[in-house]
Amino acid sequence: MAKRKTYDDSAAEQDSEEVSSLEESSSEDDYDEIRQEFEFFDPQSPWDFEGFQRLLRQLFDADATSFHLGAIADLILAQPLLGSTIKTEGNESDPHAFMTILNLKEHQDKPVINELTNYISHRAGTNPQLSPLKPLLSSDSGKKVGLILTERWVNIATELIPPMYRMLLEEISWAVAEREPYTFSHYLIMSKTYLAIPSLLNEETNRPKKKLKPKAMKGIDEGHTMYYFHPEDEVLERHAALFGGFDYVKQSAEGESDSKSTFHDFGIKQRGHLILIEAAKFETAVKEMEAEFATQPSIAAAAMDKS
Repeated sequence: MAKRKTYDDSAAEQDSEEVSSLEESSSEDDYDEIRQEFEFFDPQSPWDFEGFQRLLRQLFDADATSFHLGAIADLILAQPLLGSTIKTEGNESDPHAFMTILNLKEHQDKPVINELTNYISHRAGTNPQLSPLKPLLSSDSGKKVGLILTERWVNIATELIPPMYRMLLEEISWAVAEREPYTFSHYLIMSKTYLAIPSLLNEETNRPKKKLKPKAMKGIDEGHTMYYFHPEDEVLERHAALFGGFDYVKQSAEGESDSKSTFHDFGIKQRGHLILIEAAKFETAVKEMEAEFATQPSIAAAAMDKS
């Protein structure tokens, strides 16, 4: 059973009559309110299997073909009391977002976990900031790392994400109380960012370059401005033992970033991103996330009702 929460969003969609009267009053805009209803559910088979694969493909981006996504989806569905989905059309509809945690130590003998662990270790080796991950994830390490996988559609507001982290923390504590293997030393969040890189089209046409507005900017990566796909990652990084980005194994062809451009003079280069947080600091990070994104009471109450 789900807990239902209603989330209101104001769309920047003007009434047609207002548009026609802009000359009379350009300072008065009428907006239609779009009322979108979201529900939180536990991961459930068989309805979430295909949806999980689509979201995992989006999360792993260019390297998604390196993994058996169906096997990852099966692992998620095998632990239905851990993690959440967000849907808009009932329990049997496709998830618009998901969050789960996988015990890398407990499942280290499963081929797909080996794929994930080896991939993370190899990618971490390309960035000195991430290099400590390799020994941490080795089979003889005494550390127990929980890999958090989460992704959503672009229509999911960031305010909906802190309740998912809160529910995950509670579900982990309940599982530990039942002596299930979810006591972790660290949490590792798999995420992604993008870099705004100069467009090759500018070089071809010699157009003057415009500056990007610094909204959602994290900083500099590879000499380029970096932006978050998941804004909550910036909060998690404040509490992280380490974090950093990496290039995908399967690189895009030169100039392909221009096809993904949302700016006039910049292309988009997507990259993988990893955040490692010690277990003792994770709840504090979630509390700060909840405060920063000011979760609406109706959303928080809905999350508490998920079952």
